[in-house]
Amino acid sequence: MPNRIRGEAELIASGKSFRLLLTLGALAEIEDGLGLADLTEVAARLKHARASDLAIVAAALLRGGGQEMTPADVLRLPCDLGALVQAVTAAFDRAGLARVENEASEPRDPFPGTPGSASG
Repeated sequence: MPNRIRGEAELIASGKSFRLLLTLGALAEIEDGLGLADLTEVAARLKHARASDLAIVAAALLRGGGQEMTPADVLRLPCDLGALVQAVTAAFDRAGLARVENEASEPRDPFPGTPGSASG
């Protein structure tokens, strides 16, 4: 059972529970593994992630939770894609990054103050 207060999420694969945790180390691994310049690029990249991207992220989160897994190990896990995405999303949500990602991804008016714009 994951400790939600600590920010842990859970992935169930073939009846076995795996703990995911977004640690600073896991975040650094995600940035490096996806070739990102900084934290602000994580949300945008994950919105259009490939299976290999998801495996990199999940493996880093699983290692943060104490599991020794590589992206290749994640790709072999007997779980459905929805469960994996849900667990990864929960790990980010519980770390408080969903708020930051949502604020960063809100559409902004490219021409504020002009007629017909949202702010003018």
